[in-house]
Amino acid sequence: MNNRLDPKILKELKEYGAVGIEKCFNCGNCTATCPLATDDYPFPRNVIRRIQLGQREHLKRQLDPWLCYYCGDCSNTCPKGAEPGETMMSTRRWLTAQYDWTGLARKFYTSAVWEIGAILFVAFCVVLLFVFFAGPMETDHTALNTFAPVHAVHIGDWIMAGFLSFFLLTNIFRMYLFTIVQGERTPIPISIYITEAWHLIYHFITQKSFDKCDEQQKGFIKKTRWRNHWLLVSGYVIMLIMIVGFLPWFQTENIYPIYHPQRWLGYYATIVLLFGAIDSLWGRIKKTHQMHRFSHMSDWIFPILLILTTISGILVHGFRYLDMPLPTYYSYVIHLAVLVPMLVLEVPFGKWSHLAYRPFAIYFQHVKAKALEQERTSEAFASTGSD
Repeated sequence: MNNRLDPKILKELKEYGAVGIEKCFNCGNCTATCPLATDDYPFPRNVIRRIQLGQREHLKRQLDPWLCYYCGDCSNTCPKGAEPGETMMSTRRWLTAQYDWTGLARKFYTSAVWEIGAILFVAFCVVLLFVFFAGPMETDHTALNTFAPVHAVHIGDWIMAGFLSFFLLTNIFRMYLFTIVQGERTPIPISIYITEAWHLIYHFITQKSFDKCDEQQKGFIKKTRWRNHWLLVSGYVIMLIMIVGFLPWFQTENIYPIYHPQRWLGYYATIVLLFGAIDSLWGRIKKTHQMHRFSHMSDWIFPILLILTTISGILVHGFRYLDMPLPTYYSYVIHLAVLVPMLVLEVPFGKWSHLAYRPFAIYFQHVKAKALEQERTSEAFASTGSD
C-alpha cells in the first residue's frame, strides 16, 4: 500500500475550492459541533488532518466527505476561521475527480474553459443532428413528432442513458475499490452487501441524512434545506424516468386533460426543478447561508443549466399547446441542446454525480460497520469457547 506523503495535496485541494485549510490547528471543535460525525467518522477534523499531512492515498479511501451535508455549523463556530465545511465540499469535488478514470471530472472542476467548452461542444453536436436528420417542419399545424420522430429520439435517449450509466457506474466501482477493497482490512462476506443494500435505496429516496442537518427544526415544511433538496432530487428523478423510460407517453401529439398523470407529473417535476435551481442560485447571490459564502464554478453551472432546461421545456409545452409550429420546433432543439450536455457531462463527471456517491457512501459505511460487528462477535465467541 502506498502511504507516501504528498505536500502538494493541500495546494491541489485549493484548485477545487478549498479555503483556510492551513489555518486549522486541529482543535476538534468542528467534529464536536457536527450532528453527523461519529467516533468512527470524526469529520471534518479527520479529513483536514489528512490533507495537512499530505496523506493522499488515505484521503482517497475516506467515506467521511460524503457523509457531510454542509450544514455550516462547523465553519460558523471554527475559532480560526478555517472553513472546515468548505474543505469537505472541495474534498468531495476532488474525490469525484479521483473516482473518474477518464480525467474529465478533474478537467471540468479545475478549468472553466474545459467545462464550458465541453457543454458548448455537446450542444453543437445536438444542433447538428437536427440540422441533418430532423424530419419536415409542418407549418400549418404543430407536428412535433414529425419534426422529431419520437422513436428516433427515444433511441437517442437510451444511448445517452447507456453512456452516462456506464461512466457513472464504472466511477462508482472505483469508489468501491478505494473505500472498501483498499480501505478495509476486515473481510466482508457477500451476504452483508445484500442485507445492507436497503440503506442504498432508502437514503437515495429519502435523503434522510440531510434531515439531521436541520434537526433543530421539526416537520417537512420547516426543514427548509432538506425539503428543498428532496424536492429538487424528486423532480429530477421523475423527469429523467419520464424522458428515458416513457418518452412515447410523454412526447405525444395528444393533449391530455389536466388531471392525467402525464400532465401533473410533468408539472410537478417542472415546478420543483425550477424552484430548486432558483433557490440554489439565489442563495449563492445573497450569501446568507454558510454553505453559499464560497462558490465554485460548478456551483453555478449546474443550476444555470437546470434553469435553462426547465424554461426551454416550458416553452416547448406552451408553444405546442398554442399550436405555434416554428417556435415549438426551435425551442425543442434548444431544450435538447441544453438537456443533453447537462445529463451526459454533469451526471457522471460533475456536481450531480454526488447524488449517487452519497447514498453509496452511506451504504458502504453500513457494510463496513456490519462486517466489523460480525468480526468482533466471532472473536468474542471464539474467546469464550477457548475459555
